[in-house]
Parts: sequence; C-alpha cells; structure tokens
Amino acid sequence: MFTGIIEETGIIEKFTKLDSGAKLSVQCSKILEGIKIGDSICVDGVCQTVTEYNKNSFSVLLSNETLNITNYKNAKSGDIVNLERALTPNSRLGGHIVSGHVDCTGKLVKMEKFSDFYNLSFETTRYASKYIVYKGSITINGISLTVAKIDNNIFTVAVIPHTYQNTNLKKLKNGDNVNIETDILAKYIEKIIKFDDNKSNISMEFLKDNGFA
Repeated sequence: MFTGIIEETGIIEKFTKLDSGAKLSVQCSKILEGIKIGDSICVDGVCQTVTEYNKNSFSVLLSNETLNITNYKNAKSGDIVNLERALTPNSRLGGHIVSGHVDCTGKLVKMEKFSDFYNLSFETTRYASKYIVYKGSITINGISLTVAKIDNNIFTVAVIPHTYQNTNLKKLKNGDNVNIETDILAKYIEKIIKFDDNKSNISMEFLKDNGFA
C-alpha cells in the first residue's frame, strides 16, 4: 500500500520489451536507501516489485496486463516517473490509501496556471468516472490529489506549486496520458450494495444522506 505522496522522481534508464511484457530500469537516489529484492515501489502509480538493483538504479518486470492498462505502453528511455516506497506501519498517511493497481489511463485536456496553483483537467473512461466524486481522492501517476470539479468524463484537480514542480506533472502536455487509480473505498461500497442488494440496509440513498456519495 502507498499514500500517494511522491518521494522523488526518477528517470527511465532502459525500457526493454519482452515476450511476456517488459523490463523497466529506473535511475534514482532516495528510493534506493535500504532497498532489497522483492520490495514494492510505486512507479508512476503502478505497484511494482524490485527484481534487480545497484547503487544507481532498480529494475522491475511489467506484465502484458500492466502494459495494456497503463501508459507504460508508450514508455521510453529518458521519461521521468514518480516514485514512492511502500507504506510502513509507522508512516504518516499524508495522502490517501493507494493500492498501486491502476484502473485506466486518462488524457490531459487542459492546463491552467494561476499565481499560486495549477488546474489540470483530464478526460477518462466512463467506467472510472463513476468512482470519481467531487472533493474525493484520486491518484494520478501515483500522486494523491483531490477532485475539484467534474463534468461528465472530465475531472479537474488543483495542484499546488510544490507538487507540480516535484513530480512529472510539470512535463505534461495536452494529449498526454496519465495513470489513474480511483478511490478504493468506492469500489468496495459498490460491491457490497450489488452483492446483497435485497438484504443490506446500505443503499445509495443512505450513502448520499450521510455524505458518502
């Protein structure tokens, strides 16, 4: 599990396509402290397992499923990625609960710069949109952000300068794809309602009345 608070950005050193997926090597520094084989690292919002490392970089293996769902299908050497190590029991949960299991990609459709923050608008799938709520949490390229506006399949997030400058958001251009993970709590609520709709006292009306939807 992760928090969506990015520790540092890394640079894709090498991206090699394999029959069963791909191998990704990332050059970084802070993330390597105390690293070991088998550790989980969130790379641009995707939970990955360290398979190799040295003093300058680490490597992970990407399945074809990961390539199909995420923006890794277009990855190349030199790309900047956001990095976060797995949550520990004594860590502060500064963002929100992030699993690193990407739902889909979204496309940047608008970026507005103001004096003290940035507004970024993304278009996503209808499937993901049903889990996105106003003032709710969302993960974009591994970054925990808050939804500021929703218009059908387009949602907007307000980003402070620190987050913008210290993540790969500053490299985005209109049309670029990002990895999106919606709030996991919404998925569990939907599952509970669908699984036992006739017996459960929890309904969509109940959730709305109590501020959960």
